[in-house]
Amino acid sequence: MKYRVLVVDDSPFMRKLISDMIESDPDFRVIGTAKNGFEAVEMVRDLQPDVVTLDVEMPGMGGLETLRQILRTHPVPVLMVSNQTEAGAGVTISALESGAVDFVHKPAGIFAVEHVRDELLNKLKAAAKVRVPRYSEAAASHKAEKPARALSMPAKGKMSTLPSNTFEHLFAIGTSTGGPKALQTVLTALPEDFAHPILIVQHMPPKFTRSLARRLDDLCKIRVIEAEDGQVIEGGVAYLAPGGYHMEAVFQEPRTYRISLNQNTPRNGHRPSVDVLFESVSRLPYLRLHYILMTGMGSDGARAMLAAKKKGAASTIAEAEETCVVFGMPKAAIALGGVDYVLPLGKIAEKMIALAN
Repeated sequence: MKYRVLVVDDSPFMRKLISDMIESDPDFRVIGTAKNGFEAVEMVRDLQPDVVTLDVEMPGMGGLETLRQILRTHPVPVLMVSNQTEAGAGVTISALESGAVDFVHKPAGIFAVEHVRDELLNKLKAAAKVRVPRYSEAAASHKAEKPARALSMPAKGKMSTLPSNTFEHLFAIGTSTGGPKALQTVLTALPEDFAHPILIVQHMPPKFTRSLARRLDDLCKIRVIEAEDGQVIEGGVAYLAPGGYHMEAVFQEPRTYRISLNQNTPRNGHRPSVDVLFESVSRLPYLRLHYILMTGMGSDGARAMLAAKKKGAASTIAEAEETCVVFGMPKAAIALGGVDYVLPLGKIAEKMIALAN
């Protein structure tokens, strides 16, 4: 059975280019194209596609409002198509929070088409299998946009971070497809006095990780920042690996922990890689170490989680299939036997708090 795709973009050239890329795979058939959000909503209703590609930036009804209208009336998996700009990144992050399954970049030129095509087809295949809930205005009401703060400034009203040698636990989280919304669920549930650091790898390119960190910092009681090379790790802060860089945690005497970033070869097709983060965390002395894998395609993080468990990790946690957008990375870790707790998304923060106490 072929997956039926609706392509939405205000550019005739981009509609043709995306349609051609999709139909190069025999598993897909483009059943229609829409040039704006109003057409898109009507065509989703009339054609009932299996998946939609949706331009982030369109005149009139923009991509974000179009997404919400589609999910409110006829829920269907939506893959956002984003420009590689700071503005495009911000809107894309909001779209992922609102229920988009994933996103791809628009090709920057004719030489980038082949790479974008492979990514587009892989993500479309994953998206087409996702069950999408109806968009809820009530559930989204707390997500109203707030002005982004500079990353170096602590959030007003948030507790000061603790010196790096005062915390006893460290949490490492890996996630991919569906991760921005999953991270929001977990991190917003942590209290202001959560006194331990969290290191996060979210498979995402540059600019998008910065926008995601800002957005999460606006919503969370703890601080959330994009990590910087050489930065001292402090309690009560979540550090997000920047797109394009592996993130490692390193130890220095006297009992100081720092962030180390590098652009070494991608692992499991990713940079940042969850395996790289987890392996570095496992080398840290004195701390009780916790590893968490959430929604995502592939198996990044699974082997390193198993190795950490064998080495004596304080805990290893995988998100349960029932709440994963894509049950790939957690499933791989469970299959290897590296998981202590399999928890639905809404229970992960609760377990983190209990473990830290």
